[in-house]
Amino acid sequence: MVAVGAHVRFRGSRWQVVALAGQCVHLAGEDGGDETVLAGHLFADQSFAVLGAQAEVAQPQAVPRWGLFETAPAAAREKALAWQRHVREVECGLPGGPGSDGAVRPEYDPARHTLAEREQAKAQELTALGFARVSRTTVQRMRLAYRKQGLWGLVDHRTTRGPSPTGRQDERVVAAVKDVLRKQRGRSKGTISALMPRVAQVLQDRHGGSVLMPAQATFYRLVRQLSGPADHPARSVRTAPITEDGRGHTPTVALRPGEQVQIDTTRLDVLALFDDGTLGRPEMTIAVDVATRAILAAVLCPGGTQAVDAALLLAEMAVPHPARPTWPDALRFAHTQLPAHKRLLSLDERLEQAAARPVVIPETIIVDRGKVFLSHTFTAACEALGISVQPAPPYSPTAKGIVERTFGSINSLFCQHLPGYTGSDITRRGRDAEREACFTVAQLQDLLDEWLVHYHHRPHEGLRHPVLPKAALTPNQMWAALVSVVGYVPVPLTQDDYLELLPVRWQAITERGIRLNHRTYDCDLLGPYRGQPSPITSRGGRWEVHTNPHDVRQIWRTIGTLKTWHALAHALGTPFDELFSTLCRGHDLPGPSGD
Repeated sequence: MVAVGAHVRFRGSRWQVVALAGQCVHLAGEDGGDETVLAGHLFADQSFAVLGAQAEVAQPQAVPRWGLFETAPAAAREKALAWQRHVREVECGLPGGPGSDGAVRPEYDPARHTLAEREQAKAQELTALGFARVSRTTVQRMRLAYRKQGLWGLVDHRTTRGPSPTGRQDERVVAAVKDVLRKQRGRSKGTISALMPRVAQVLQDRHGGSVLMPAQATFYRLVRQLSGPADHPARSVRTAPITEDGRGHTPTVALRPGEQVQIDTTRLDVLALFDDGTLGRPEMTIAVDVATRAILAAVLCPGGTQAVDAALLLAEMAVPHPARPTWPDALRFAHTQLPAHKRLLSLDERLEQAAARPVVIPETIIVDRGKVFLSHTFTAACEALGISVQPAPPYSPTAKGIVERTFGSINSLFCQHLPGYTGSDITRRGRDAEREACFTVAQLQDLLDEWLVHYHHRPHEGLRHPVLPKAALTPNQMWAALVSVVGYVPVPLTQDDYLELLPVRWQAITERGIRLNHRTYDCDLLGPYRGQPSPITSRGGRWEVHTNPHDVRQIWRTIGTLKTWHALAHALGTPFDELFSTLCRGHDLPGPSGD
């Protein structure tokens, strides 16, 4: 740039520009002389050059945006490709770009014509070819757009513009509808027709009578376009894919086993035989690990789930689940083919006799706001194990979406193959479901425990490894992959700790022993306490007894404040010993002798 203070070369000598006056440039020479020349005469000199000026670096050509270019209509793409050849010819003289084959036409020769002259020649050529009213300014605009955006800049963007959601509706009407919908958020929903007088009142208050209301059909379409799923009067909020504030539900993400565990309760779609001889659907409470999709524990109970049943769920999660004697070796952890199973066996000896299921100690448990999971019994048990309890936000079922979806998997993969299956609703229930029901709750629990081992060997579509994204992993494989990264620390839960987590009952000690659910439990240690009241007066003289709802063979009682546990066996008469032993062998349980 020629400015005051710049040094230029003129007539083979070095000069400095000392003043600019219109078209005149005042120069001062190195020998002390000065001269005033016209700017055109100065620039036309063959030796003229601006000394010390940085050479202008050409901007690199923009990378073609082929993804957006493919979204344009075919006619718009063909026209853009035609413009590309014309723009290249204006810039370098060759339609194929620099270095391409072909001869340079005289009117586009950069050595003979300026850029402005080449643009004017191209405008005349395009007009003669049938391009509607092409001027030099149009050619210049297309050339600059191509230099900035590449081929996408040559596309007629009127063909790629999407339709307006409100059409040609008055912006003042649109603003009034949005305000009314925003004020309705959180209130009881009505019909769309009820919104019309409110919108009309808003327009009257803001603009008087200058803005007319649209027709009813137009107003309905406008509300349908402007209202979100939580605002539309004719749509249920439960079916809305986004929240009331317009944001989508954030998916639950966990990066290590136990980082987040979701717990919930539902009715099982299977009829079972309860202790009193009636038929009913038992309740199932499960705990699902978000990172591995593993079902850490599943507990069935006949009636409503109590806080002690939820505490029992923690006891099932805290220790490796033992394998049953009759299970095949493929369901045992020691016979799995997981990459890290040998290392885990050396860290935790309990895994030797455990089922092939993940062992996870929760860090955070997500629960709903039911009284069972917010009770003092459950929260105290979580506090003892160092587990944080986080209630889900109210009116947000998607906060526990993983455990809700797992319920559907259990019903479709397990329940529908059992006798007494009821279906998901009354329309899917068979006529003989009550007659087919033959399992007790304890038997269903045994079947469910065995099925859970198979479930953890089944590929899950929600489990993917970053290295093998196209292969669905099983919960066991995902657990092994994450454990190899974050490690495994066995929790030494003692027998006393496990018994403390079992459901507690307060019972009296009679001459025959302790009677619980029409079963009598007895042992020699009860001799001094028969007929005696407990020192805990707040319980009416009854004694603390802990039971396992899934093992009726024995209960546990504490004596004194030192928490000394004593197991009380089920006292069956002599005529029933052989029968009881037969029943125990049928359920893989030890007989009365304990062997």
